[in-house]
Parts: sequence; structure tokens; C-alpha cells
Amino acid sequence: MTYEELKEQHNSQSKRSNPKHEESKLQRSCVTWFRLQYPEYVLFAVPNGGYRNVKEAAIMKAEGVLAGVADLFLMLPRKGYSGMFIEMKYGLGKQSNEQIKFQTNSEEQGYKYVVANSLEGFMSEMNSYIR
Repeated sequence: MTYEELKEQHNSQSKRSNPKHEESKLQRSCVTWFRLQYPEYVLFAVPNGGYRNVKEAAIMKAEGVLAGVADLFLMLPRKGYSGMFIEMKYGLGKQSNEQIKFQTNSEEQGYKYVVANSLEGFMSEMNSYIR
């Protein structure tokens, strides 16, 4: 899939969808692009978000789910960093206080941390980090 096809797919989905799902669609487009561009590297999602009933949320918290953890992690040391956390925000979305605390902690521990709010921004950050 070319960049143009991926962008068109993302844009056509965005026109038909509920705005609260835009961040998910953006993340899916970014992950698709990354896996096509860099199949040799491991990028994975941290399933911290979403709606859960009280019992399931309590179980996940006991299992180690932590509020504020970034959406994606690139398991690749580069440029003096141990790896890269990527927080997805659609449009003008802002980080929560928990996300800002997680970012600070990540950076103090030697990880790169970026906020991506567009496919183009994500691509730029990934290419800059990897190359």
C-alpha cells in the first residue's frame, strides 16, 4: 500500500465515522504504514484505553495496567535512547496529567517520547528516529 493509498483510506474512513474514534483510526493508519515501511522492527500497542466494566478494569489494574502509558512502543534502541514511546492524539488533543507524568518518567529513564497527531507527523518521527 502506498502512502497516497493509505492517506486516502484514512481520510475516507474519517469522513464516515464518529469523531471519538478518529484517534483509533489515526493509530491504525500509522501502524499500517510502519509495518509496511519497517517490517523488521517491533512496534506494538499498549491496550490501556477503552471502556471496560468495573470488574474487568479492576482485574486489568491488578495485572499491571497503568494510567498514562503511551499508546505505542517501538522496541528499538537508537541515538542514545532505549526505545521510543508514541502517544497518539487526534487533531488538537492534549495529554492528560497522567500521560505527562509518564512522559517525564520515560524521558528520565532514557526513552524517547513523542506525541503524534497526524500520519505525516508520525512518519517524520519514525523516519528521523530510525534512519
